Amino acid sequence: MKFENTEVMNFDGALRGMRNPKNSWGKSDSSYCITSIDESTSHCSTCPVSEGCTGSQRDIETRYIIGKNDMKLAQQLIRAGSEHRKFMRQIFISVDITAPLYWWKEFDTYKVGTVANSTSTMHKLATTPITLDCFETDDYEDSIMKYKRDGGVYLMQTVFIEFLEHIRKKYLETKDKKYWKELIRWLPESWLQTRTVTMSYENLLAICSKGQRRFHKLNEWSGQDDNTKPNFISWARTLPYAQELIFIDEVEE
Repeated sequence: MKFENTEVMNFDGALRGMRNPKNSWGKSDSSYCITSIDESTSHCSTCPVSEGCTGSQRDIETRYIIGKNDMKLAQQLIRAGSEHRKFMRQIFISVDITAPLYWWKEFDTYKVGTVANSTSTMHKLATTPITLDCFETDDYEDSIMKYKRDGGVYLMQTVFIEFLEHIRKKYLETKDKKYWKELIRWLPESWLQTRTVTMSYENLLAICSKGQRRFHKLNEWSGQDDNTKPNFISWARTLPYAQELIFIDEVEE
């Protein structure tokens, strides 16, 4: 599983709009960081935000620093419920996620406010060799995949990959659609697919909640069994102000 080309956008617009209901723009204390970074200090000497910023905040890609006043209001609105925290729907994320089909099947539950554009098995499946690298194998058990037949011991994934590669080559040789159809039919759930996904911080607040995916038994979601491998929750925690906005319940605890 991989997360690439992550972009977070529109903190400034979202927080400006957050203050529209009470015309309280004058109380806003957030700003883009416009100073050069002095790595020898804990924060920039001329930071436009009155409270300054921590070392971890200096490194965020957006270079947008949320001030103390805006953070207090943002967290109040988050706690008040979805109808009050509309600003969270206006903080946008774009990311390329490479994940197995069995994970995408669960991600597809989240349809409202998310968009995904995927690589095509329909058009491109037969164009490159099928190897073990095409499948999710981060936490697979090699011992389980062994089976005995005709006095020999075989690795199921090796046999199956050879089978799929044989069909792929037959399709390229003959251009007969029946081979392509069987390739699609027998493609396993562990096949890796890349999708460019857009969503909002509101989507992530729901997805990463305790009742949804934070403690999910699938490693690709939560990494509970092995958090050293890439997983969705760990990636979400790397986003700017994830702890304060998306995982706010942990701050309160």
